Amino acid sequence: MELRIAGVTDDSVVDGDGYRFTIFTQGCPHHCAGCQNPETWDPAGGRTVDTEDLLRDILANPLLDGVTFSGGEPFVQSAPLADLARKLRAHNLTVWAYTGYTLEALVAQRDPDINALLAALDVLVDGPFLRDQRDLTLRFRGSRNQRVIDLAKTRKATTDLPLGFSRRLSEDSSSVKFYRHFPQSACSRFPVQNYSKEAFL
Repeated sequence: MELRIAGVTDDSVVDGDGYRFTIFTQGCPHHCAGCQNPETWDPAGGRTVDTEDLLRDILANPLLDGVTFSGGEPFVQSAPLADLARKLRAHNLTVWAYTGYTLEALVAQRDPDINALLAALDVLVDGPFLRDQRDLTLRFRGSRNQRVIDLAKTRKATTDLPLGFSRRLSEDSSSVKFYRHFPQSACSRFPVQNYSKEAFL
């Protein structure tokens, strides 16, 4: 499938656990003040690639622990990324994604391609970069409002993801529990009604 990207980094250690291949997608509607990748905003910029070519390049490196979708805004191109994520996980690679949307906002769109990408991710780092909450001590986040959500553990707790998860989140959020991701360690559970800045510091 065709994907528009700004570029890739094949040896990242800052975009998630372990040694990672990071794909910087092209196009972003958020335009966060202080964004470190403003060249990725233009949806007509960058270059187009075939996801099968990316998959081949990724699998050629046996040292990789996983792949991260960054941006730009990955959820602008949910369909090709969902397809790629499923294939990566079939090869036992973890898949992370960064998004300027909150998880609640993504689910509220009720978009099947977005749901497919959420269902294929291991970890989601959500929320816009807020310059007044910038914190260089945070791992895998740029500002304190952002959350590192272990979707793999959340799926185990909500067995009918994504549709059941989406329905519960929109209709009865108190029944859904998310799991915060701790780098290379066990995760603690947080009720969604406490899904606040403080809970994810």
